[in-house]
Amino acid sequence: MSVNQGHRAKKRFGQNFLRDRHVVGEILAAAEITATDRVLEIGPGLGALTDGLLRAAGEVLIMELDRDLLQRWQQRPEPNLRVLAGDALKLDWPQLLEPAPVKLVANLPYNISSQVIFKILDHRQLFSRLVLMFQKEVGERLRAAPGCRDYGILSVLCRQWFDIRRVVKVPPQAFRPAPKVDSVVLRFDPLPEPRVVVDQPELFLRVVKGAFVQRRKTLRNSLLAAGFEAGVLDAALQRSDILPTRRGETLELEEFARLTRNLQA
Repeated sequence: MSVNQGHRAKKRFGQNFLRDRHVVGEILAAAEITATDRVLEIGPGLGALTDGLLRAAGEVLIMELDRDLLQRWQQRPEPNLRVLAGDALKLDWPQLLEPAPVKLVANLPYNISSQVIFKILDHRQLFSRLVLMFQKEVGERLRAAPGCRDYGILSVLCRQWFDIRRVVKVPPQAFRPAPKVDSVVLRFDPLPEPRVVVDQPELFLRVVKGAFVQRRKTLRNSLLAAGFEAGVLDAALQRSDILPTRRGETLELEEFARLTRNLQA
C-alpha cells in the first residue's frame, strides 16, 4: 500500500511523483533486484517505485527530507523498510549504507540530481548498480561524448567509473504534477577498474574541473584560471601532445589522464 496519495507536491523539494506503472516496471527490470539485495532509494515520494522495491529486495533504505512524507513512511509496517530521515546530500552514506555494496534505485529530485551524482562518485565503492531518473538534459550530459555541447565534468567522471546505458525515456504525463521537461532513466554499472589509469585521482579531478570552469576559454587559459602554474602547465601540455588552444570539451578521457600524469612529472 502506497503512502497516502493526498500529499501535495512541494516545489522546494523538486517533487514530481512518478505514477506510470510501465516506467516503474522498466526501472525495476533494469535494477535486477533479488531477495538478497539491499537497495537505497533517495526521495521515495508517494511510493510508486518503493512498493516494488519492498516486494523484491531483502532490505530497502529510503532517504526522505519532507517531514510530511517522512511521518507517513515511518508508519509503514514492512519489516524490510528502513527510513533514513534527512537531506541525502548531508547524510553519512558510508556509515548508513554498510554493509556495502547496495543498489541505488531512484527518481531523483531534479533540483539535486547533479549534486547527488558528485556524491555517488565520491562514494562509488558503496554501489553495485545505479538505476536513476533524471531530467532529460541532465541524462544527456552524463552520457555525452567529447565535442558536443553537453560534454562536461560529469560526462568525463562518469565515463571513468561506469558503463552507462539508457533504460527508457519518460514523458511529463508519467508524473504528478507533470514537469515541463522530458525525463530519462539511466543504468550505471560500475567498472571493475577505472577506464583509464590515474595515479592521483584528486589531481585528475582538479584537471577535469579546471578544463570546464570557463568553457569559452582555451584549455590553457581555463587551467591557468583554475590555479595551475604556467610553466608546469605548458610543459605538461607539450608532453601530452595536446594543443593549448583546444577547449576542454574536445578532450577524450585518455587525454585528460595523460595530461594529469604529465602534470605529476
